[in-house]
Order: sequence, then C-alpha cells, then structure tokens
Amino acid sequence: MRYFDSLSSVRSTIAYGLRTRFREGYTAADLRADVMAGLVVGVVALPLSMALAIASGVAPQYGLYTAIVAGVVCSLLGGTRCQVTGPTAAFVVILVPIVGRFGFGGLLVAGLLAGIMLIGMGAARLGKLIQYIPHPVTTGFTAGIAVVIGTIQLKDFLGLRFARSPESYVDRLRAMWEARATVALPELLVGAVTLALLLLLPKIIKRIPAPLIALSLAAAGAALLHKLVPSFEVATIGSRFHSLVHGREVAGIPPLPPLPMLPWAMPGPGGQPLHLSFATVRELLPAAFAIAMLGAIESLLAAVVSDGMSGSKHDPNAELIALGVGNVLCPFFGGIAATGALARTATNIRAGARSPIAATVHALFVLACTVALAPLVAWLPMAALAALLLLVAKNMAEARHFAHIVRVAPRSDVIVLLVCFAMTVIFDMVIAVSFGVVLAALLFMRRMAEITDVKLDAGTMAHLELPEGVRLYEIAGPLFFGAAQKAVSLFDEITDRYQAIIIYLGQVPAIDASGLVALETLVDKLKRSGHKVILTGLQRQPAEVVARAGFAREPGRFAIAPDLDAALSLAILHTARQPMRVAAASA
Repeated sequence: MRYFDSLSSVRSTIAYGLRTRFREGYTAADLRADVMAGLVVGVVALPLSMALAIASGVAPQYGLYTAIVAGVVCSLLGGTRCQVTGPTAAFVVILVPIVGRFGFGGLLVAGLLAGIMLIGMGAARLGKLIQYIPHPVTTGFTAGIAVVIGTIQLKDFLGLRFARSPESYVDRLRAMWEARATVALPELLVGAVTLALLLLLPKIIKRIPAPLIALSLAAAGAALLHKLVPSFEVATIGSRFHSLVHGREVAGIPPLPPLPMLPWAMPGPGGQPLHLSFATVRELLPAAFAIAMLGAIESLLAAVVSDGMSGSKHDPNAELIALGVGNVLCPFFGGIAATGALARTATNIRAGARSPIAATVHALFVLACTVALAPLVAWLPMAALAALLLLVAKNMAEARHFAHIVRVAPRSDVIVLLVCFAMTVIFDMVIAVSFGVVLAALLFMRRMAEITDVKLDAGTMAHLELPEGVRLYEIAGPLFFGAAQKAVSLFDEITDRYQAIIIYLGQVPAIDASGLVALETLVDKLKRSGHKVILTGLQRQPAEVVARAGFAREPGRFAIAPDLDAALSLAILHTARQPMRVAAASA
C-alpha cells in the first residue's frame, strides 16, 4: 500500500509549477507577458548555448538542442514557475573530460544515466536534502568551476594554437604558456572589443540583451575587416565546425531541428564507435553521479532564487523529477546535460515571466533560430563567444563573496571551501563532487557532535531533590552518528555508590541507528554493573525507535517513565529496597 501511496505522491508533484499557476488563473495578459519574456531570454540563451557546447568539447548545435528539449520538458513538468533549463557553465568542467575519454556517445550516455539518477532522487523525495549541502561546499565548487572555465576560454580569446589538447588544469596552463608565441592579434582584438561591449552595453541600453548587440557587432565587424584587409582572419563557427545535411557539407550548424537518435550509436573516443557494455556503463557512473549531483544542486539553488524574485514557491521533488526526465530525453535528440540556469532564470523573471510558458517560449524561439538563422550563426567569431563565457565565469566566481567567507567564516568552513575549490581546479568535478559530498557529511557529523551534550543534574532537572544513591543525567541534542559516542562516553564516571541512574531524553529530538546502538550499549553496561536504568522524557521519534528496538521493562534493572516525576518515584522506590547497599556506600 505504501508503494502505491508513494507513486501517487510522485504523480501529484509533476508539473507543480504549471498547475499551481493555472489554478490561480491565467489571462491573455499573462500569456503576452510570458511570450515577451520568453523571447528576451531566448535571445540570451541562443549564443550562450552554443558557447557552452563548444566549451564542453562538442559542436555548437548540441547546446541548442539541449536548450530546446530540456527547455520545453523541464518547464512544463517542473516544480517552479519561472525557471529556465538548459546547458550551464557548471557542467563544462565535468563534460570536457568525459568527451576526451569516451567521446560524444559516452557523453550522451552519461547524461542519460544522470537523468535516471535524478528521477530516482525526486521519487525518493530527496529534494529538500540537496538544499542542506553546506554553503562552503557549493561556493568552492562554483568558484573553482569559474576559474577553469575562464582558463579554457583563453585559448580562443587569444587565438592560441596548441600542439596537443591537455585535459588537466595544470597541463592546460603549461600548454598555454608554451603556445604564448602563437597569440593572434585579430582574435585578441575581436575578443577584447566583444568583452568591452558586454560590460558597457548593460549600463547604456536596458531593453535589448547585451549579448545580442555585442555578438552581432563582433560578427559584422570581423567580416567587414576581413573584406577590407584580407589578412585579417579570425576563427568562426563556420570555419571551425561543419555538418552533413542530406549528403552536403554545411559550414556551422545544420539548419535542422533536433532529430531522434540513439545516444550509444554516436561516436566514441577518437571518433571510433562507442562499445556500450556493462564495463562502459560502470566507468561512466562516477561522471553520471557528478552530473546528477551538480545538476540537482544548481537547479534547486536557482529555484530558491527564483522564488525570492517572483514571490512563488517551488516543489523541489517535482523539479528533480522534471530535470531527470529532461536529461533522459535530451540524449535521444543530441542534447548534452542540462540543469536550471540561474542567470537565464533571473533574466526571465526581470523580463516579466509569470508562468512556465515563458521558458517554453524561450525553447521554441531557440528552435526557430536554429532552423532559420543557421547560415548567419556561422559568422560568429570564436573569440567573441569566448568573451561571452569569460564574462559568465567572472559573474560565476563571485570573488567578493568568496573573499568575504574566507575572512569571516569559522576555520572549519574555510578549510572546506578552499579544499573544494582546489579539488575542482586541480583535478576534476567527478572527484570534487564526490569529495564535497563526503566533506558535507563530515561537517554535519562535527556539527552534531558540537550541539549534543550530556548534563549532570542540570538544566530542566535543577529543581529536583535527588535522594542518596540516585544520579540524574540529561542528554541534549540529536543523538546522531558522530555525536552518539561523545554523549554516552561521559557516563564512564558513574560509580557503584549509585543504585539508580535516570537518563532524561526530553531534549533529544531524534535518534538514528548509531545513536540507538550507543544507547543500547550504555543501558546494557549500566545494568551489568548493578544499576537500575530509567529512561524518561522520550519525544515521539526517539520513543518509536526505542519501542522498535525492543526495550522492555525489567524489574529492578530497567524501566521507561513518562516524565521526570515518575522516573524519580521509581528511583526512590528502588533505592528504598536496598538500604544496606546505600548505607555501605555512605560509610
């Protein structure tokens, strides 16, 4: 029965954002506002999706396909009203190593596996738990990702030519230094002008997205300079990428919508066929887990920001399920990993979005541009797209916020922040995400150990008069792993002069398996030593755990009392029956 209840609960979360908005009423004015907002955010998403695909090591059209498929699916099925889903900068650090090792086919399979994991996380209702990952962990990831993305873009921004294609950050820095003599002034000029426009235009023009103007001017300017000065050449999407359409080679992206394909039928490493097997799936699982975790974290953080800007409320489990469905479907249309995009979501809300329809319109706009404007896209300079991602990396790094945390946060949090940052930069996101999750668990254990304490005859028990031979202890705080052993270890001082030991658990809101084992060990030890143990003040969850564990009344050895007064009465009664032992202990 519980299984069907869970299934019904999952079904009720799907399309939470769309259903709640329509339930409140949806007018023609709302539709007009959503269409306008979708067009604005679509203009922003178009070049950014291509730039992120290129940065991830694949052709630009696959970023567009991601924005189209995930944009529609996640907006209609998701748990937020205004969130925009698509390729994001955070994934670049994960996807580049996957492409290098497993090829495009391996990348699509990894995204598919991540989607399955996300659906499982949402069905298990883990949405709220994802939000509890400590801020130093997510800040360290984000800053590290920004540094790596910025470094990757320097190749196209400066027009560097590498003899090899390094994967690690340190090797990439070394390769760039070795290639410093290949800096191309035309590329640098186009990149610098585009970056300057991206920084200055938002201060002058508010209504038109800066990337639309900056990239258009960069493409037109580069083409004009090449016509006037033939030696002025820069790499463009058309010169870097080619596609086959009906047997004819096309420069740039193909003027086609995303078409169905089998992810495992795409090329593997080195352009060779991808051999899909259990061994391949097993090797892809760590990368898929990193994609799922990072996607869940980024999407839910963006949903929280979206709630704050729009005044709405999201369903985290619905968002995870929709994100999982989107990532399962994307690979079957050539789309790479997708998640909630914070900057595009903020743009969507500022442009007046009122429902998930706006994000759907954004995806349809990207689709229309993919088909209709493919020949024009081929003129976009690679240096201009690199400039766009450099700006994304700058905004993503939040250097002031990073420095503020380092300056004011507790030392343990600063260590976690710096470790996550270093792991992301020096190694890769698969290692960094796994390490960060472990660090989050260790940080949680440390916090639990700090707030859980044992008090002797204090706090809520100070007003009670204890007869000789009775000892009273209060355990305060959750009795979780990491805190349980610390709490029960303080009972070692109990001596034989006490006949009854009262353990007050009124300040223990929860007990987990580790806490239960520690409590069982403590009770058994005290009973073997000849003490009578009385548990009292149990809250609902600890009482259920103790009942399921089989704690039962043992006359003269163990009892559970409903409150302190009843526990004290039992203890007095027990000591009164053993006058000789009390007298001997007093003598």
